[in-house]
Amino acid sequence: MNKPLKIGITGGIGSGKTTVTKIFEHLAIPVYQADERAKWLMQNNTEIRKNVIAIFGKNAYQNNTLNRKHIAAIAFTNKDAINALNQIVHPIVFHDFFEWYNQQKCTYIIKEAALLFESKSYLDLDAIVTIDAPMEVRISRTKQRDNIDRESVINRIKNQLPDDIKNAAADYIILNDGKTPLLPQVLLLDQIWKT
Repeated sequence: MNKPLKIGITGGIGSGKTTVTKIFEHLAIPVYQADERAKWLMQNNTEIRKNVIAIFGKNAYQNNTLNRKHIAAIAFTNKDAINALNQIVHPIVFHDFFEWYNQQKCTYIIKEAALLFESKSYLDLDAIVTIDAPMEVRISRTKQRDNIDRESVINRIKNQLPDDIKNAAADYIILNDGKTPLLPQVLLLDQIWKT
């Protein structure tokens, strides 16, 4: 059997990447959630832990658990800190993804990652899908999901590649504006990649 196609799914915070990937999972498509995997590796990989503490201090882990609020408070307001964090985490996630990918036996897989372009991991994928949603919808979703204020959401958005750049670099765009049905858009792509 041929190796599966590697399909990347990305989009800005609050665009609905998780919602879209859940639809693919219901279609029995394997999904590698890079952001969730990165959190797991930050908690469990000793090399990452050592380097995160060196950058963010002892408070990066509390009671032996990753202190995401402490890290986010620094990373989303300090470009040097977020760049250093990405340089620590991205190569290990990249390696982890390929270990996972080599075990898959299907026509295509999904790699979901917020920083697909920023991490350069899009270069190893066969196609890229961006999830697009209006800015106000994204802000509202993120405020509700993460229980944070508008300013915190906007700070996170400022640290991500603008949507127009992601959309221009994508092979496909899924509109997740809360009005346009998602299922037909996903099923169309599923049909393309399964043939």
